[in-house]
Amino acid sequence: MKQLERSFYSKASMYSFLVVLGLLLSMWIATDGLKYLKPTQMGYIIGSLIFAIGLSIRMAFWMYRTATNRMVKRSLINLKSLERFKRNWKSILLTAINNIFLQKFIFKRGIYRGIQHWLIAWGCIGSFAVTFGLVFGWVRFDLVTPELYQMVVFNIPTITLHPNGLLASMTYNALNIFSLLLLLGLAMALFRRMTDPDVRVTQRFEFDILPLIILLAVTVSGLLLTVSYKFLDGWMHHPMALVHHVTVVVMLIYFPFGKLFHLPIRPLAAAVPMNYQEVLKVDTRACKKCGTNYSSDDQISDVKTILAEQSFDLKLDDGSYLADYCPGCRRRIRAMKQMNMETPIGNPYGPISTMNDIHISGFGKQRSEEFYKLPKKDEKEKIVK
Repeated sequence: MKQLERSFYSKASMYSFLVVLGLLLSMWIATDGLKYLKPTQMGYIIGSLIFAIGLSIRMAFWMYRTATNRMVKRSLINLKSLERFKRNWKSILLTAINNIFLQKFIFKRGIYRGIQHWLIAWGCIGSFAVTFGLVFGWVRFDLVTPELYQMVVFNIPTITLHPNGLLASMTYNALNIFSLLLLLGLAMALFRRMTDPDVRVTQRFEFDILPLIILLAVTVSGLLLTVSYKFLDGWMHHPMALVHHVTVVVMLIYFPFGKLFHLPIRPLAAAVPMNYQEVLKVDTRACKKCGTNYSSDDQISDVKTILAEQSFDLKLDDGSYLADYCPGCRRRIRAMKQMNMETPIGNPYGPISTMNDIHISGFGKQRSEEFYKLPKKDEKEKIVK
């Protein structure tokens, strides 16, 4: 692998080359040596290859980030662990269902936003899957008899379809169905961004509005092609096909470097719950000060590694690290450091004695009764009696 890297300017260029090579090889196999390749596909193929290069480079740089790189290494370590095998795949499955398929994390922010995001996400996913499958020839439909079509996947014959059957209609119009989902989601998103005053204050045109406009142009131009050949006998089909072609290429070039980039990396978030799930008294970390279980061993270890690689020195005087303490104790430590006071010995919630005999109450959930000089419970009962 090292020898191969020396042949390229960088790892990112090597990865993009391998991805393009893999796509061309898959197209060669799927089209039986380019036998079933159509000239009308060439523009989309070139645009898709440019998209693959841009996405590979962007993914490579994203993977080089310290935190992301550490997450990938942690994921590979945990996936190899036989002890965690069952809980790992259970976590991945649940995360995929909740965060990717159902997208519950968006529905928590509101029903409207949840429906809007779900429509856009699955409209994009379905449209990309169908488009790339047809562009690279991974899927095609061969006419077997005048009344029967056969679906061929990677040059392997699969199911047969009757032209007037329900399954055939759903298959042939899959791209239109996903486009309609996407169109509805985009309309909801644009309406919200134009009418919600809170959103209008914080949004940026180039980051929030431009991707919606690009997707809308691709969706509308594609649906107009269907309207043209199905209801208007092909009227204005060639000009609209050219417009659709241009919008698709613009979208593919923009995709890796804009807001839409979060679409391919979102599934990788399934590794977060897998890596940092907690099993009580098995892999949870107790706070060094108050003993409260606050995080997992893996997460604390990764935080220390990432901070060290980024030259953040958060080591304390006693040899421990700030990550070894729960959030409450961290706030207390930071407050004492800002006031140039050492960590008190004894009750972590007790008062802090300064050099000038001014007492400051403890920073925590509890507060010492001794500080207020209040009678204890036994003394209270005697006073009442």
